[in-house]
Amino acid sequence: MDLYDVMRTTPAVREFTGDPLPDETLHRILDNARFAPSGGNRQGAHVIVVRDQETRAQLAALNLTAARRYVAQINAGQSPYNPLEAPIPTPEEIAATEVSDRFTSPVLTAGAVLVVCVDLAVVAAMDQDLDRIGLISGASVYPLVWNVLLAARNEGFGGTITTMAVAEEPAVKELLGIPETYAVAAVVPLGRPAKEITRLRRSPVEEFVTRERFDGPTF
Repeated sequence: MDLYDVMRTTPAVREFTGDPLPDETLHRILDNARFAPSGGNRQGAHVIVVRDQETRAQLAALNLTAARRYVAQINAGQSPYNPLEAPIPTPEEIAATEVSDRFTSPVLTAGAVLVVCVDLAVVAAMDQDLDRIGLISGASVYPLVWNVLLAARNEGFGGTITTMAVAEEPAVKELLGIPETYAVAAVVPLGRPAKEITRLRRSPVEEFVTRERFDGPTF
């Protein structure tokens, strides 16, 4: 596929046909994705390919803590998990919130699940001393994750970046034997999409790009 076609037609895929994702195809996806940039080219990412169904069931169950808060905050009219305000729902209300299986089924039904980790000992987190949530270290791992999704699209497969399980990161680390110095960046289910989406809805350039300043003229 043409690069721009891949970029314009790579959706968040959460429903899969059940077709297998062969190791050969997955290796080709990862072999091309590995050329993503990272800070200082230190390449601190580590990818765990999870196929075992019992492990995936445990991983899916670890999504529920975050999913309950996510749904409860949406029901309360909040942007879920935003770092600027505390949840309106009480812990008891969050714990009692029912969630649909859309938060767990992708991990259970995908052809394979990738758990992407990054070694915090080799990332350069320039924002670590700022009084806000840290973002910068993601630059050393998320380009790789997005390359995986672009390469999967090129191969006729798809997936999405999920982060619900990170709310239970200690349990994820124990489940998968992840060292303490690593952070879990994403859980990426990959498989053959149940639906082919060829037209995505995104804001036009004029709505989010300005010249010279944040409040500058539209680009």
